[in-house]
Amino acid sequence: MTIAFISDLHISAKRPSSIMLFTDFMDKSGALLESVYILGDLFDFWIGDDGSQALGYSLVEQALKKATDGGTKVYFIAGNRDFLVGTDFAERTGVQLLDDMTILEIDDQRIMIAHGDRVCIDDTDYMQARATFTDPAWQADILSKSIEERKEIAEQLRALSEETKSGKPKDIMDVNKDEVKRVLEDNNIDILIHGHTHRPYVHSIELSGRTARRYVLGEWLDDRSVVYGNQGKYYLKK
Repeated sequence: MTIAFISDLHISAKRPSSIMLFTDFMDKSGALLESVYILGDLFDFWIGDDGSQALGYSLVEQALKKATDGGTKVYFIAGNRDFLVGTDFAERTGVQLLDDMTILEIDDQRIMIAHGDRVCIDDTDYMQARATFTDPAWQADILSKSIEERKEIAEQLRALSEETKSGKPKDIMDVNKDEVKRVLEDNNIDILIHGHTHRPYVHSIELSGRTARRYVLGEWLDDRSVVYGNQGKYYLKK
């Protein structure tokens, strides 16, 4: 059966269409897919597993639960917007949590799946912020606050992120090609699939004696891109 990879849906109750796009995809495609890999930023922001209802994400969780109960395996890698997704969310939805840059062995190919931000090393300001957000002590402090406090902090961080990005050259926010090659070489990867940069494309990468491919997923509100895989063949659909 077919497997699918999606990323960067940025679901928000303030944009009901974002919820509709995802639930429609899961309803129509879930029964046809063996597995779905969500590669981060499913949500525009996440304030902890106890805050899902307050953010209006109940329909999203219901769609995931329906899919997993129906036999579709759904996997989730955290992005920079939903790094606080945890085990309670996984238990409620049946989704299996994976580490960023997980390596899959499928049809004799080594496939790395990632959100994508860890190879955007030229954006030093972002990398410093990422180190803070992924720090367990920082996360524990945030989760100790009330839901209302966390919502306010999340809104502030999102606004700051948008303001900061608007003043940066676009190339700085893309992947560092040398870092991508290093990761692929060091881990003997045939295929890298990621999101984050919102630049959907399929890249061929020449390595030592072989060619690897990098599939980049776009932002769903723009193009709803999906990477499908079946019997060792992968393609990007926009």
